[in-house]
Amino acid sequence: MANGRHVHRRRRSAVLLVLLAAIVGVGLLSAGAAYAAMRYEHAHADRIMPGVSIEGVDVSGLTRDQAIEAVRTAARAELTKPLTVTVGHDHWTVSPATLGQRAAVAHAVGRAFHAGQDLGALDRAWHRLRGEALGVSISLDVSSSGTGVADFASMIAKRTYVAPVDASIGITASQDDITTVHAEPGAKLDAAAAKTAIQTALAAGRTHVAMHTATVQPKVTDDTLGHTIVVRLDQNRLYLYDGFNVVRSFSVATAKPGFTTPTGVWRIYDMKKDPTWYNPAPDGWASSEPAVIPGGPGNPMGPRAIYITAPGLIRIHGTSDEASIGRYASHGCIRMHNSEVEELYPLIDVGDHVVIVGARPAGAAYWSFPPA
Repeated sequence: MANGRHVHRRRRSAVLLVLLAAIVGVGLLSAGAAYAAMRYEHAHADRIMPGVSIEGVDVSGLTRDQAIEAVRTAARAELTKPLTVTVGHDHWTVSPATLGQRAAVAHAVGRAFHAGQDLGALDRAWHRLRGEALGVSISLDVSSSGTGVADFASMIAKRTYVAPVDASIGITASQDDITTVHAEPGAKLDAAAAKTAIQTALAAGRTHVAMHTATVQPKVTDDTLGHTIVVRLDQNRLYLYDGFNVVRSFSVATAKPGFTTPTGVWRIYDMKKDPTWYNPAPDGWASSEPAVIPGGPGNPMGPRAIYITAPGLIRIHGTSDEASIGRYASHGCIRMHNSEVEELYPLIDVGDHVVIVGARPAGAAYWSFPPA
């Protein structure tokens, strides 16, 4: 009986030893596996985990340098794609790179290397051994450096700008006749809006963006041109235009030989009723005249004086010598009959243009009329 119990105890001890050995063996195997996994993970730590992509580029298993080269190649292809900007019939083709766009490749690759770091070493090793994808997709940040887009938009705005044309009556290069210029609208591209449109197209990866100019209206239209005085020296006549239509015509006296009524485009800068005459040449041709003659009868400028910006203190005025009208008889001013300068006076305003064209005939003498 004692022998039986002794045998039973020995059998139980043997089983315990076997179990203990098994447990120790499993532990050793687990420790060995863990150690092997650690070594494997350490050996592959310089490579990106499987199932990681950057902007569609698979960088699984690549080293940092390999990943940078792969992503940079793909980014270069995107950043050199043409972008065509159209404004009306004009167009320009550039690329995101030429506009200063740059891809943050190194930063994206750094993020790719951090993918899976929330896993333990055994899990990372398991993913690597089995090629089990993490399913991580990393975006590639693209930013603009410098003022490329703004400069490009400003350039387009300048090249597409069309200045509006104001309606006007001017003078030919030879100054012997007038020119008539009808109003025309201009065109202008909003540079700030163009910059925004280009940036939006770049962000969306588009290859074309169309922009439109806005109409710029002229300040002076055919309907708002108003009055213009035209003096023709070869005719000794003054014409009053309303817009492009002659509404009045008057006979005038202009400069006699030795004096000049200057041709050009001038403006009325002052207008006076019953003007005071101040002697313009007390040591010259007017030396026999008083220094000042107040307004009223006998005043050399008559009842009205219209001052223009022509050099030499030139005025359109009445006269104390009605017989001189129509002749080359003045010292440069434009004389009118007193009744007619009074008729003209309320029809014009300060700021109106005065265009003087033509020339006194070469053979014209003092007190002569223009040829018929």
